[in-house]
Amino acid sequence: MSSSISRRTLAQLLGASAVASALPANAATPPAPMPSPRSFPQGFLWGSATASYQVEGAYQEDGRGLSIWDTFSHTAGKTFNGDTGDVADDFYHRYREDIAMMKEMGLKSFRFSVAWPRVFPAGTGSPNPKGLDFYHKLVDALLAADIQPYCTLFHWDLPQTLEDKGGWRSRDTAEAYAVYAGYVAKHLGDRVKHYMTLNEMSTFVNVGYRDGRHAPGLKLDKAGVAQVAHHACLAHGLGVQAIRANAPAGTLVGLAENAAAIVPVVETPEHVAAARKAMREENAMFLTAVMEGRYTDRYLARLGAAAPKFTAAEMKAIGSPVDFVGLNIYTPHYVRADGSEQGYANVHAPASFPHMESPWLTIGPEALYWGPKLASEVWPIKAIYISENGCSAADTLTPDGQVLDTDRTMYLRNYLTHLQRGVSEGVPVKGYFLWSLLDNYEWADGYAKRFGIVYVDFKTQKRTPKLSAQFYKATIAANAVG
Repeated sequence: MSSSISRRTLAQLLGASAVASALPANAATPPAPMPSPRSFPQGFLWGSATASYQVEGAYQEDGRGLSIWDTFSHTAGKTFNGDTGDVADDFYHRYREDIAMMKEMGLKSFRFSVAWPRVFPAGTGSPNPKGLDFYHKLVDALLAADIQPYCTLFHWDLPQTLEDKGGWRSRDTAEAYAVYAGYVAKHLGDRVKHYMTLNEMSTFVNVGYRDGRHAPGLKLDKAGVAQVAHHACLAHGLGVQAIRANAPAGTLVGLAENAAAIVPVVETPEHVAAARKAMREENAMFLTAVMEGRYTDRYLARLGAAAPKFTAAEMKAIGSPVDFVGLNIYTPHYVRADGSEQGYANVHAPASFPHMESPWLTIGPEALYWGPKLASEVWPIKAIYISENGCSAADTLTPDGQVLDTDRTMYLRNYLTHLQRGVSEGVPVKGYFLWSLLDNYEWADGYAKRFGIVYVDFKTQKRTPKLSAQFYKATIAANAVG
């Protein structure tokens, strides 16, 4: 060994095991490696997420009723290639092998959603025992694998019978949701301790009822959309109350919202202050209403005559305290200080801005730092979970059957690095759910966009963990970004 190379330098070059074999037999054992500077706190919850319609399949089995996504996807021209979720990942029949795969990866938690039409085929009325039985078996299998279940009660698959009666345009749907949520919490509450009421109100309201690109495919006017949004918020609030009334003491309730993840264009005091104002106002329609139990004056003024109709009692329900907030974060929402009365201006991405396989999925890793940080500064949030984060990629199998998704691995590494920065500074993020475990049915994009860390051959249902799955497994094992 050259005297000019220190043992520490050699360790850095070769790794501890190589150094040990290179040292003389009588040399002292090299010191243990130091903890990674990008470590997460002990007990940080590493998980993955899925949604019922995107993975379960079995859409006509065991008494399940139809959802708006069954109707929408079976309507010609609504989805890519006419793809439907009839089979999807066949998770309904293959959940045990998928849980075994989760366990092998080291996952500590799994976020799944209950399909409302499996439990109440008509949305209300008599429950379907066979539908609920599937979730009993799923939860039991997760717990047997030492994986904590996190249950989302609505991930867009509204029973078609309720849509026929007005869907989210009707206040009755919010009340029907609360009955359903309380029923599930009563029957799963002895084993499921964390519930998320609704997933991404912003998406299912705006894309489904304003833009018409998602189920139920409507294009309402501004007033109609605002009222739908209000009913969604009300469903959340009534759902929180129903869960607490039916689940055991100690059950924790929150939501999973794709709030605008505000990022200051430059990290200077004036732009950070502008971002803080934007976090509240850009999320006025949903998360701000939930966290404050009120709509902001600027939001109502902006809508004018199109503002939603509501009562004080409804706003009190909407503002029911939550135990945690789930944030689905994929892209950055940049703002700058502009000296206006509002206090900020949005900065839109230029055409050259990099994105993943999905054109909308612009790459801004700092969103996973600023989104949770600003949320925790604007509102007194007890705990935050990153309830979704991940990306689509143009995954293909190599001749030897691998998927070397270096682009997704790059995305995850950079986003998690920014998340670790926030956690190290005291931002109260307690866990991270990667979207998604499996390639699945990506809504109107059908099977054209792959978001999983496990490749799925949709003809054979064969599962193949990708390079990103290896990365995530190593991250979980080290409890640090590598």
